[in-house]
Amino acid sequence: MTAIGIRSGRACCAVLAAVTLFALPLPGAAIDPYELDVIAPMSGNGAFIGRALPATFAAIEDVVNKSGGIGGRPVHFVILDDQSNPQVALQLANDLVAKQVPIILGPSLSATCNAIIPLVQSGPVLYCYSPAIHPAAGSYVFSAQVETQSSIAASIRYFRLRGMTKIAFLSTTDASGQDGERGVDAALAQPENSSVRLVAREHFAVTDLSVAAQVARIKAANPQLLILWTAGTPTGTALRNMRDAGLAVPALLSAANLTYAQMQQYASFMPPELLYAGVPAMDPNGIANKGVKALVTDFLRAMAAQGVKDVDYPPLATADPTFMVIAALRKLGTNVTADKLRDYLAHQRGALGLFGSYDFQKIPQRGLDDSAVLMVRWDPAKNTWIGISRPGGTPL
Repeated sequence: MTAIGIRSGRACCAVLAAVTLFALPLPGAAIDPYELDVIAPMSGNGAFIGRALPATFAAIEDVVNKSGGIGGRPVHFVILDDQSNPQVALQLANDLVAKQVPIILGPSLSATCNAIIPLVQSGPVLYCYSPAIHPAAGSYVFSAQVETQSSIAASIRYFRLRGMTKIAFLSTTDASGQDGERGVDAALAQPENSSVRLVAREHFAVTDLSVAAQVARIKAANPQLLILWTAGTPTGTALRNMRDAGLAVPALLSAANLTYAQMQQYASFMPPELLYAGVPAMDPNGIANKGVKALVTDFLRAMAAQGVKDVDYPPLATADPTFMVIAALRKLGTNVTADKLRDYLAHQRGALGLFGSYDFQKIPQRGLDDSAVLMVRWDPAKNTWIGISRPGGTPL
């Protein structure tokens, strides 16, 4: 059987663990698999994202290998655990650069992606799964998902059109939180949002056990909603303090928190509305593009074959870049150089994925804009997210 290896890096980047997962070999295969290396947060504070990735890559392996692999070779993903640590991520990337790989998939966190970017100025291609990085046009770095600024712009458009114009902002002081704050400032500077006011702006460290003082100041400003730009444990800390302070307003969370596991953790202290800038793939029945809808249906079926029936955001965000790279390798061959791989990706226009139609010529290094955003709300009764806007953030 083909295996997905999960490796953990230390100072010497030694292999600490290997997990064998399901993937079908090609018929009669005694063919060496083509390995793709993935740097991912399998442990540490980003593990809430990483826990979904083994099943995701097993599903992708299954789909790709059943349809011929890459040039007749089965694909094989090797997951390298960066421990959610930028230093470890850089060590792992150094090893891959030394191996002269043409492509590195991941990491999933902005801090770990940013740690690697200076290393790949001349290649290999780095396709980060985080939306909170901003690679230069023409570079070897690509960023998955909709850019933070576009997600927040669509969100504020949604709130404004609902008549919610008094906004508070609370974020962590890490790279992701800072990126969210820049996104809010950019969105509020747009003429269409001239009626929207930021009535409170607060910050806290990811290690803080309480944000009661910040929440009290926010409550005193009497906002209509709170943009809470955090991920993982700090999100729970802030939501608990909102409940304790009686700050009963809708909260917009970053897409990093779009996981079923976290919804279960937040169940006892959820605000009246928990909202996200999601994507149409989270509401498959509402997808208008038949090609995109077919891709989403096929991916959900592949995940179900791996035992994952409730697919949340991290697998969706991981799939498109991975399938796009596989399409490039099928076209260019397994001996492709980083230069040719970068140029192929940079010229893609009209390629369909789970997030919609990609145009890397219009939106360099990313391919998506705010038209790929679908506002979603967590529905506790249905135990899932439901679409509450049209693509781009206009309310239904």
